[in-house]
Amino acid sequence: MRTTIIKKTLRVPTSDGAPGDGAVVARQLDAALLSSGFKASRELLEHVGGLADAEGLAAEVVRAVKALVGARAQHNPYFKDFPHNVPDTLEFWRECLRDAVEQGVEPTLNLLALPKYGRVQHTYEEMLRAHEELIPSLKDRITVVHLGGTVEEEVRRLFEELASSPIPLAESDRALLGELAVLCLDVKVEVPVRENRAILNAARLVAQRPIEDVDTVTDVLRLAAEASGGDVTLVEPTRFRSFRRAERRVLLAALDGVAASKLGDVHRHRERWKRLGERLHPHEHPFEQARDVFAVARGEKTARTFAGRVEVAFAEGDVERAVRILADAPGILVRQVDRLLRNGAVDLARHVKAAVPEVSSRVLVSLLEHLENRTTPDVARVFATRSRKVWIADDDRAPLDREAVAAIVEVVEDELVRRLPECSELVVDDEVLDVVVPVTGTEEGFGVLPRGSKLTLDGDVLRFFVHWRQNVLRTDYDLSAVLLGDDFEFQGHVSWTQLKQAGAFYSGDVTDAVDGATEFIDLHRKAMTARYVVPQVNVYAGEGFDDVAESMFGFMSRDRKQMGKPFEPSTVRARSSLRGKGKVALPVMFEREGDTWYGTWLHLYLRGTAWGNRVEANRDIVKLVASAALRRRYFTVRRLRDLFARKGTRADAPVLRIGLAQDETGTVTQVGQLGKLLSD
Repeated sequence: MRTTIIKKTLRVPTSDGAPGDGAVVARQLDAALLSSGFKASRELLEHVGGLADAEGLAAEVVRAVKALVGARAQHNPYFKDFPHNVPDTLEFWRECLRDAVEQGVEPTLNLLALPKYGRVQHTYEEMLRAHEELIPSLKDRITVVHLGGTVEEEVRRLFEELASSPIPLAESDRALLGELAVLCLDVKVEVPVRENRAILNAARLVAQRPIEDVDTVTDVLRLAAEASGGDVTLVEPTRFRSFRRAERRVLLAALDGVAASKLGDVHRHRERWKRLGERLHPHEHPFEQARDVFAVARGEKTARTFAGRVEVAFAEGDVERAVRILADAPGILVRQVDRLLRNGAVDLARHVKAAVPEVSSRVLVSLLEHLENRTTPDVARVFATRSRKVWIADDDRAPLDREAVAAIVEVVEDELVRRLPECSELVVDDEVLDVVVPVTGTEEGFGVLPRGSKLTLDGDVLRFFVHWRQNVLRTDYDLSAVLLGDDFEFQGHVSWTQLKQAGAFYSGDVTDAVDGATEFIDLHRKAMTARYVVPQVNVYAGEGFDDVAESMFGFMSRDRKQMGKPFEPSTVRARSSLRGKGKVALPVMFEREGDTWYGTWLHLYLRGTAWGNRVEANRDIVKLVASAALRRRYFTVRRLRDLFARKGTRADAPVLRIGLAQDETGTVTQVGQLGKLLSD
């Protein structure tokens, strides 16, 4: 848990070890952190320096931060001298064929059958000797690691932060919240997200504690899924476990308490309710209304749904009746604004004004972002599920009326301004102005930002990489990049079939990852002709992103004169886990403008094929995704700053700072905490 806290918060829990002289270890810790792009705060160095046995704590800190940026692995590219001496593609393949003949292996058109292809021909130590030491630069990243409280205090602090999040958590954070909930059963915290409530209630159920905050039948279904080790979001099917009799009684009692007015919700997850009924044996317990839930799921009892009433109104062309029905469910009304406008709803802004006080801020932010993109047609409609799978459709919708949209935007912005906290001064770091205010959790990693967020990258060389380690099957991932021009026209690609092109260089194809494998692509700014570069990671063969032991994507920037080995932790700007259902990952895209690179986070996965995914097969859909992502207008910190300006300041209120990194005072609001600024 100490390591988890360090990686998640960059705070080091205090040690209760005996006092003594650890000054030497403190200096060694600081030097080790600097080599990975980190710096110990003054308080952390003083704490380590005051411990008699400081070696263990220092080693744990170094291990944690190295894992955070992906430095624990040995990143050994196929071409030992990469990015130098990358051969021509056909020349390299001919060399592999000659090597096969020299070894007495019958030549074949199958590259994987050639002894030299896909298998690193040198050791990690030999690769290191081929590269000069990294020359430090003032542009290298330095991230401060702070001293925290005790382990117990930091566990509670992290638990409260995750549990009280106003936005749904990413999968890795949900798993962490489940671990923390077991340790914090007695901690009281307001939990606005229903999935988080289910996670906490699952811990209480197992510990035979009373469950709390259950007010819909779906809450009980989420709880049962989480307690069975399944998907609390109810996106993926869950195999429900056998519950103890006492657990069945608790679940049925909770269901009985909310079923009377919520039976219409059963239809959304009818099959899951049938499966859960087989595990709960409702006929063995005296909960009649709970039994009605399973009767509705089996079709033995009829329950008219709220959504059904709305659909009937739309089907009959009575949009005003649909508005009146939706007025009883403010959240659904706000989510239906586009449809209502398309169907000619009159004076919709008045109804929205009555609804917004009861609607969560993340839904209001999502509505504003949506409306910003609906007065002009999109190049294409890009849909992304919560599991980050993407599909594309033509945008054949008529644009919404600008005046109607403006009226609703004004209403929603007024409500968000009302919710903003008072401050005497707002200080926003320039680097976060183009960061998107998150409405859902982001991937686990370091320096990871919400989808659509932009960041600036200096340096002559932009290098991105993928690292993976297989579990059981031989697994071949291929790092590739699509190169696009000013109007997103295709200019080429870099991959295992095209090792270099117009300032882009590929480190070589590694086809087996028993001990882990890494592939790199270099972009040399001054030699580049492409305006946009879209990296992708293709599952060519073997285990998918959710099945491998580990997989990550990251990028770094440096000046060419700095030299160094292919992977230098201090130059890593971001490192994101690759976890998704698709076979083609699109983590980020880059835009070259003058002497600067700009990165835009995508966090998207294409379905791909079961085997043999290649950049040549998906380049057209990648072009559409890239153009749609760059042209889309997002709700960013810049717009949040404008809302604060409308609210004004108050002399006796605190100063509010928004930035990417925590400072020594601990007063910076970071990206993941922005949602709380808009909470009621």
